[in-house]
Amino acid sequence: MHDKTAFAHLFPATTLREYDIRGIVGETLHTADAFAIGRTFGSIVARKGGSRVAVGRDGRLSSPEFSATLIEGLIASGMHVTDIGVGPTPMLYFAATTEATDGAIMVTGSHNPANYNGFKMMMGRKPFFGDDIQTLGRLAAAGDVVAPAEGSVVTRDISAAYLARLLQDWDGGDRALNVVWDSGNGSAGDVLQRLVKALPGRHTVLNAEIDGRFPAHHPDPTVPKNLEQLVTAVRKQGADIGIAFDGDADRIGIVDDTGEILFGDQFLILLARDVLATHPGATIIADVKASQVLFDQIEKAGGKPLMWKTGHSLIKSKMAETGAPLAGEMSGHIFFADKWYGFDDALYAAIRVLNAVIHSGKSVSAFRKSLPQVLNTPELRFDCEESRKFSVVAEVAERLRADGATVSQTDGVRVDTEDGWWLLRASNTQAVLVARAEAATPAGLARLKATLASQLAASGLAPDFSGANAGH
Repeated sequence: MHDKTAFAHLFPATTLREYDIRGIVGETLHTADAFAIGRTFGSIVARKGGSRVAVGRDGRLSSPEFSATLIEGLIASGMHVTDIGVGPTPMLYFAATTEATDGAIMVTGSHNPANYNGFKMMMGRKPFFGDDIQTLGRLAAAGDVVAPAEGSVVTRDISAAYLARLLQDWDGGDRALNVVWDSGNGSAGDVLQRLVKALPGRHTVLNAEIDGRFPAHHPDPTVPKNLEQLVTAVRKQGADIGIAFDGDADRIGIVDDTGEILFGDQFLILLARDVLATHPGATIIADVKASQVLFDQIEKAGGKPLMWKTGHSLIKSKMAETGAPLAGEMSGHIFFADKWYGFDDALYAAIRVLNAVIHSGKSVSAFRKSLPQVLNTPELRFDCEESRKFSVVAEVAERLRADGATVSQTDGVRVDTEDGWWLLRASNTQAVLVARAEAATPAGLARLKATLASQLAASGLAPDFSGANAGH
């Protein structure tokens, strides 16, 4: 048991991230941290006049213990906790959005390796991130919490309500698609198996068992290597589409009927066209890493494209501000406010992708081949000291402006040239700079990469561009 009276707790600085609290189990993240999060977050809720917090967890081996200790901390601050158990992160978001709660915490390591874990939080119906997380850290360090109180905990299974709500927006009728799903041994497994039983067509679920060791492959669908099993199964079965989830099912990956991977900014075009058919002229948001093809196609479909900062909490906030019905990130976070609640939910996005495929009347590969073909790099990551990463981006921006370049500083620097565009931004979660470039020709892409390399070199970094070509 933790001492509920004398309380002060110092988190390792590396665990207080932009969007969550996250670390390596037994090294930078311990059960004492979980108790401190509960005790401090509960105090913040209490001071706002609230008392009800929902808690969920993913399938990692460390999650039951972290969840139990987190709840202990919440109860010690007088919170009445609803423990929804194991499931996808969006199921907790659903609980926080549709139930009478004042806050919510998900114990999850998301798409990180098996030895990681973390905590994603909501205050009311809004994401708790950025300055909120830093404030929580300062309050914990100072022991600035409410007096000990006696809260309570009830266990409640909300999966049936969540499942019913997912199915409510299926509008593909009896159209029988052949779909292969890869749950990646992540926390979607149980809900996913029940979902596919309620859908028409043929459904095969790979790696459905929730297993925090992730024995089949790492649960991150943005990495092509992690989709190899899905690609093989789609080709073998002659399936219409393959759908993959990350460890906590807030990110989606798509494979077409020929086994080719569609990136986040490609299947967002399919979704945007579908949404714009019923919301003409609507704003559709995508992050700065997305292809220019996406922004052009949104405009062509009668929408207003809006480029915004990378990060699920930042995108959610911008959606609420602009009233956009749809947003997405390259990383596979897809946000629907059209019929849904504005949070990123890969299971819900999957339903809407299947709807859009049926509405389009075309195969997924035909859709992919119809898009303008461009060449781009994958996401390039360069190690850069935490203390230097933002200043390097600022230096590059200053030099570019002095040279009269066309620069957008929505998030880092995105530079448009006759060849295409390139991007450099500081990661919000790691000591790295992230870059990407896109052009119509190989020569154009080479010129963009050379410009990017020279800018990094001018700031004292030596980038490695080996393997930095891709088509899409």
